[in-house]
Amino acid sequence: MLTAPNLSFSDADQFLLDSLKTAVVLLGDDLRVRYLNTAAEVLLEASASRLRGTRFANCFADATPRETLLRQALQEQQPYTERMVKLALTDGRELTVDYTVTPVHRHRDMLLLEIQPMDRSMRIDRERALLSANDTSRNLVRGLAHEIKNPLGGILGASQLLARELARSDLLEYTDIIIAETERLRQLVDRLLGPSSPAQFSAVNIHEITERTAALVEAETNGRLNIRREYDPSIPDLYGDRGKLIQAALNLLRNAMQAVETSGQLADGSAAVTLRTRVVNHFTIGRRQHRIVCRLDIIDNGPGIPEDILDRIFYPMVSGHPEGSGLGLPIAQSAIQMHQGLIECDSHPGLTRFSIYLPILGNNGPRNETDHLDR
Repeated sequence: MLTAPNLSFSDADQFLLDSLKTAVVLLGDDLRVRYLNTAAEVLLEASASRLRGTRFANCFADATPRETLLRQALQEQQPYTERMVKLALTDGRELTVDYTVTPVHRHRDMLLLEIQPMDRSMRIDRERALLSANDTSRNLVRGLAHEIKNPLGGILGASQLLARELARSDLLEYTDIIIAETERLRQLVDRLLGPSSPAQFSAVNIHEITERTAALVEAETNGRLNIRREYDPSIPDLYGDRGKLIQAALNLLRNAMQAVETSGQLADGSAAVTLRTRVVNHFTIGRRQHRIVCRLDIIDNGPGIPEDILDRIFYPMVSGHPEGSGLGLPIAQSAIQMHQGLIECDSHPGLTRFSIYLPILGNNGPRNETDHLDR
C-alpha cells in the first residue's frame, strides 16, 4: 500500500497507474507533489522519492504563470488543458508537453495532472514535412532540368559547328565563350538531375566515412582546421553506398569549414569543428521506426545559418554563402534519403549542428528491416 496524507492506493491501483503510458502527477492543496507514476518519473527524469513534496510548478520553464493557473483550478474546482508547454528537466533540457489539470472531487484539496510529451510527435511531423518538401522540390527541379538540358545540347552543338566555319580568331573567342558557358550550365543541370549511376550497397563503417571526409577537408585547409573526433567505437557497420555517404558527409563538413572560414575564425585559430557519432535506439524516420540508428553530428562554432533561410536550406538554390550554389544540402539530403535516413539541422550563433541519421539495417538490403508507423 502506497500512502501519503489523505491518500492511499491499493496494490491494484498502483499497478494500473504504473502501467499507464501517460504521466500522472497528483498535487496537494499546497501544489506540492503527493504522488507520481512510473511514466512521470521517466518523463521528468527524476525518482518519486526525489520529487515527492516539491512544488510541481518549479518543473515548468515558466513557473509563476503555471502556479497561478494551478491554484485557480484548485480554488474554482475547474479543469483546464494547456498545450505546447515547456517542462524543465534536471539536466537543463526542456521538454514540450500537453497537460490536463483535473480537480479530484473526492479530495477537493487535490489536483490530478495528466501529461503527454509532444516532442516526439513534433519531430515526426517536422521530418515528414521535410521529406515531403525535399521530394517535391527534387521532382520539380528534375523536371525543369530536363527541359533546360535539351536546348543546351542544341546550343552547344551549333556553337561547335559555327566555330569550325569561322576563320577570324576574334570571332572564335566568342564561340569559345558560348561553348564554355553552355558546358558549365550543362554540368549544373547534371548536378540538379542527381547521380546517373545506381547505388552500390555494401557493409560500410561510419568512421571510415568520417575519417575519409575529415582527411579531405583538412587537406583543403592545409591543416589549419583542427577537426575533433568524438566517436562511439561500438557502432556496427552500416549497409550503404560508400561513395554517396562520403559525398553527403563531405558537403556538410565543407559547409562547416566555410562557416568558420568566412567568419575569420579559421584564421584566428578559434574555429571548432567536431565529428560525433552515437547510437540511437528505437528512432522514427518518417513512418518507420528503426530499432538501431547511427547518428553522425557535424558541429561548428561559426556564426550560424541566417534565420530567414533556416527553414529552406534543404531546397535547391538556397545558400547562406555568397558564392554557394545552393545544391550541396539538397544533394546530401537525397543521398541520405536513399539510405532511408534523414538530415536535420539546428543552428544559432555560435553553434550549428547537422545531424545525419542512418538506420543500421544489416546485410539483407535497405528496405526490409523496419515496421511502418501510423501514429
